[in-house]
Amino acid sequence: METYDKTTDTDIIETTFPVSGMTCAGCSASVESMLKSQPGVENAQVNFAGMTATVIYHPEEISPEKMQKVVQSIGYDLLILPSEADVEALEKQREKDYNTLKKRTIGALLLAVPVAVLGMMYHHPSPTLKWVELLLTLPVVFGFGWPFFKRAFAQAQHGRANMDTLVALSTGVAFIFSAFNTIYPQYFESRGLQAQVYFEAAAVIVGFILLGKLLEERAKTKTSAALKKLIGLQPKTVKRLKNGTESEVKIEEVLMGDVLLIRPGEKIPVDGTVVQGESFLDESMLTGEPLPVSKASGASVFAGTINQKGSLQIEARKVGGATMLAQIIKSVQHAQNSKPPVQQLTDKIAGIFVPIVIAIALISFAAWMFFGSSSELSHALLAFVTVLIIACPCALGLATPTAIMVGIGKGAENGILIKDAESLENAYKMNALILDKTGTITKGKPELTDMRWNAKITDPAPLKSVLLALESASEHPLATAVVNHLKQQNVASVQIENFESITGRGVKGNFGGKTYLIGNKKLLNENLVLPDPELEKLALQWEREAKTVLFFAENVQMVCVIAVADALKETSVAAISELKNLGLEIYMLTGDNEATAKAVAEQAGIKHYKAGVMPSEKGNFVEELQRQGKIVGMVGDGINDSEALAKADVSIAMGKGTDIAMEVAQLTLMHSDLNHIPKAIKLSRSTVRTIRQNLFWAFIYNVIGIPLAAGVLYPAYGFLLDPMIAGAAMALSSVSVVTNSLRLKGVKL
Repeated sequence: METYDKTTDTDIIETTFPVSGMTCAGCSASVESMLKSQPGVENAQVNFAGMTATVIYHPEEISPEKMQKVVQSIGYDLLILPSEADVEALEKQREKDYNTLKKRTIGALLLAVPVAVLGMMYHHPSPTLKWVELLLTLPVVFGFGWPFFKRAFAQAQHGRANMDTLVALSTGVAFIFSAFNTIYPQYFESRGLQAQVYFEAAAVIVGFILLGKLLEERAKTKTSAALKKLIGLQPKTVKRLKNGTESEVKIEEVLMGDVLLIRPGEKIPVDGTVVQGESFLDESMLTGEPLPVSKASGASVFAGTINQKGSLQIEARKVGGATMLAQIIKSVQHAQNSKPPVQQLTDKIAGIFVPIVIAIALISFAAWMFFGSSSELSHALLAFVTVLIIACPCALGLATPTAIMVGIGKGAENGILIKDAESLENAYKMNALILDKTGTITKGKPELTDMRWNAKITDPAPLKSVLLALESASEHPLATAVVNHLKQQNVASVQIENFESITGRGVKGNFGGKTYLIGNKKLLNENLVLPDPELEKLALQWEREAKTVLFFAENVQMVCVIAVADALKETSVAAISELKNLGLEIYMLTGDNEATAKAVAEQAGIKHYKAGVMPSEKGNFVEELQRQGKIVGMVGDGINDSEALAKADVSIAMGKGTDIAMEVAQLTLMHSDLNHIPKAIKLSRSTVRTIRQNLFWAFIYNVIGIPLAAGVLYPAYGFLLDPMIAGAAMALSSVSVVTNSLRLKGVKL
């Protein structure tokens, strides 16, 4: 993650630092509280999902290096990036850490499986088998699982406990207890008790917890990729004109007032104004609208947009961090680094659960030592171990990942990719959904929707051939829609003479001794084409429907009118109706004009819409709905949607959109079919319900089993829960969780 510094005051600095080593929301709370407690820190906000810490501090009182040492003292690391050059190195380190975790997980599971098999096959294994289990479990617990112990120890030094603490205690005590009974079985046997071993519990716990962590990390590996791609839209070098001389300079050297030369196919490097030349610019990365925009002298241009045909000379007006693209990059970064609205339910419960379990285990041990029978030490130790074993977080660690794994598989079958559990939890409560117009509700490219010939034309075939020839030679994007339509009808082209493209009007050419024109009404008026009342009346009707009208003329006779528009997708109306039935309030945002927005909204059945919306305004609209207490979903497919996607509680990208939109979004639809959005919401709701059910099953055994393990029934009924039964109960809770998750495969979307 790139470090972003913002000087808000001469004495205060706001910086976002990457943080490594966090494994749960409890970890982020620990890092946050430690940072906030330091002198000179005004505020700190740690984002577990983004693995970042945003700190507002007084640089004369505390340095980043001192903050780093404070964070390191509790087992984590605050990464200081002195320059942007280190961002790539950080990404490589995170990839390396992920691969290391993957190897640890695979190694732990490969050794845990035979231990678990041996544990299930033999209720009272022979001394030889016990030694085999010990040797297989030792590298799992204290090799692959060592980071749990390391972080738990660091937490303990500061009087804190988290999931690592419970994992370390349960696996550590189970292993040491089992190792003791393997090495010195006579201790319990001489007291009439079996020298039980619980190696399988220790090994399986470590293996499954590592698996859960691996699944979680996989969902977060591309957090910064979207920002890197946004930054990649900025060219590294530009061609500057000075005193008539062209020179190539770095983008950082461009100053306000510099005149830059932009050739066809090149990206606009800064925000500026055209001073010479004419061209069409692809501004879809900003506006999301598919039609390239004509630019001539005096027109504004924006960084990151793409020059298509002609050459331009532009004067730089905004450079560096002041450009619109740079502002989008910063907004997306801040949105991704902000604290999520809902912390994961498992971590909330674990924050209370861990210290309670430890306390119960210790109280049980003390109670048996002071109030127990003649075998008080044996019973005390058994109770202590049994409480920790039955309370082990194996099922808790499986509750979310197993549901997500099955949910992801189910989603993949239906073209829905899910990035993380938080988006699922928010989708469960989502009540407002924002749809981008272009590429989401509409097809995202202009198509010929209507064509009407003059009533006097009995056979339009020859004229279609001329029309195809003219539009094939045209560079205007609207011409492509006409060409595609005619080619689908297998129209044959002809050879046009004296072809001429008239900027802002259309094109004309000669064939068979006649002059033909195709373009807007201004072109026909300038060439004295006679009006046709019926065709012009139809043209007005199409314009009211927000369609672009082209006129085709032969000499001075109007022979055809054509309507081109970004048409609705075939499934949009039905999908939006279903979304409403799911209880969602639908909003449409577009950078297009009011007439087009109104027409599309009416056709799609959408009551709430906003036209002429820029990217930053989309993000502001998301925040406006959130201030009203709504849980907001955003659906988009372009770079222009990335800020709003990052700010939304639930972000959904259409699969045929940009990679940036897909990586910022939490849910990605691999098809442009809007019907997949209701499916994604149904899947999200089913999955989060399953996660909550899993958490119930993960804890119900603890609620029942912990008191039994502590020995509450022993005084009245002489019943003391055997650690083996505790291990079985723990395993049963895991089986219940996995079985419940598998039910998701049968959910109908």
